[in-house]
Amino acid sequence: MVTRKVRITLCMIILAGCTVVHAQLPVKIAKLKYNGGGDWYANKTSLPNLIKFANQEVGTIIAPEEDIVEVGSRDLFLYPYVYMTGHGNVVFSDSDAGNLRKYLIGGGFLHIDDNYGLDKFIRLELKKVFPELELIELPFDHPIYHQKFDFPNGLPKIHEHDAKPPQGFGLVYEGRLVVFYSYECDLGNGWEDQRIHNDPEEKRLQALRMGANILTYCFTNSF
Repeated sequence: MVTRKVRITLCMIILAGCTVVHAQLPVKIAKLKYNGGGDWYANKTSLPNLIKFANQEVGTIIAPEEDIVEVGSRDLFLYPYVYMTGHGNVVFSDSDAGNLRKYLIGGGFLHIDDNYGLDKFIRLELKKVFPELELIELPFDHPIYHQKFDFPNGLPKIHEHDAKPPQGFGLVYEGRLVVFYSYECDLGNGWEDQRIHNDPEEKRLQALRMGANILTYCFTNSF
């Protein structure tokens, strides 16, 4: 298990400006594999594109390809940032929920990115992980929106589905944001190769900049 001391070291190493002996060693991030039949594997080009952008624009040193980690695996504790997406059903077993809780309490960070259709499932499953917590909408002045890139109105709207505004929710445990949930936004689609959704370049840049903010916030504020 990654202790807070180890996690702090990882977060220091990940920033290019850090003067640690092993500063050039890339840190890995991961995509979460879960049960229930939902397409956890969606948006295959998203994270590599986000990683490349963040490395170039905010100076992170992240390995160019993400790993895949199962929610119940002990390997979960190897990653400072874990990304979860999909359109459909999600099921966490009791052991999955317990493992994810330990990971998050111990310093981990989970970014859940609704790819349209995930909401009604993930809210129920998060209650297994933190029955005592409620998802709260983060105010627009929250630091996650004001890292290198400024988003005074919160999350950008990348794809339209139900004429709803994008919302950023969080689970806060003992004063620390442990889960960030981007809803009605489709950040991951904006990170994908341009040919996949044919989004305007400005939309893609908005998505990538917000993604870089999330990574930066995770690496510097979530331990």
